[in-house]
Amino acid sequence: MTRIGVAAILFAALLATGCEDKQQADMPAPYALTAEAMGRYCGMDVLEHEGPKGQIILKQIPEPIWFSSARDTLAFTMLPEEPKDIAAIYVSDMGKAPSWEEPGAENFIDARTAHYVIGSALRGGMGVQEAVPFSSQGDADAFAAKNGGRVVGFADMPRDYILGSDAEPTAEAEPSEPVNQDAKGQDHG
Repeated sequence: MTRIGVAAILFAALLATGCEDKQQADMPAPYALTAEAMGRYCGMDVLEHEGPKGQIILKQIPEPIWFSSARDTLAFTMLPEEPKDIAAIYVSDMGKAPSWEEPGAENFIDARTAHYVIGSALRGGMGVQEAVPFSSQGDADAFAAKNGGRVVGFADMPRDYILGSDAEPTAEAEPSEPVNQDAKGQDHG
């Protein structure tokens, strides 16, 4: 390969990294979980429930919409009646959580980059199956080995697992189109 070819590849890689960094910089920071956080779908204190939590920040509303589970957070992105002007989606990083009962107040990660364990033995939010998020692939794999389930990415999340019944996820389930949005809420599906 010529020097020009190598330089072109390096330039393209730097450009891609720069675009990703800009998207991250444009995202509002996550909010810390407090006792005032009420779940969007259950109307209850988010802290009353075990397992990972979530928050969505819309472009025109500078306050988070709270969710009692990561699964509910993902459901918001899939439901046609919910707003699509999403500025940021955050979920608890369970690899940094003190425990399942206390998922942490400030260990939120970008939901689009998380590794999720689905179909595990642990129940979240309102006592249903959970999509357990981790920032580290290794932490997700270790959790799945201990608690069952399989690891999927945000864009590959089975729609029937999130919006369907409490049944086991199917391997051939199709991911949802809206989940494939970028940090600016633009659909790339």
